[in-house]
Amino acid sequence: MAFPTAVNSQITDSVSQVNTKVLGDAPAVATGNFMLATSQALSNAAHNANVAQTFPMTPVAQGVSALYGIDTATTGAATRRIFR
Repeated sequence: MAFPTAVNSQITDSVSQVNTKVLGDAPAVATGNFMLATSQALSNAAHNANVAQTFPMTPVAQGVSALYGIDTATTGAATRRIFR
C-alpha cells in the first residue's frame, strides 16, 4: 500500500481485508453452487423417472414413439409400396 494517502490507513486496511476475504470465500461459494445445481438436477431426474412409472404413456404418445422407433429406410420403403 502506498503511503501517504488521503484516506485513513485503517480504512484502507479494512477494505483490503474484506477484498481478501471475498477472494478466499469464492471457491467455497462456487463449490456450494455446484453441489446445489447437481442435487437439483438429480432430484429432477428422480422425479421424472417416478412420474414416468406412475403415469403410462397415452395411446397418441405410444403411436408417436413407435413411429420414431421405426427405421427410416423401412418407413420409406413401406410408404413407397403404399403409394404405388
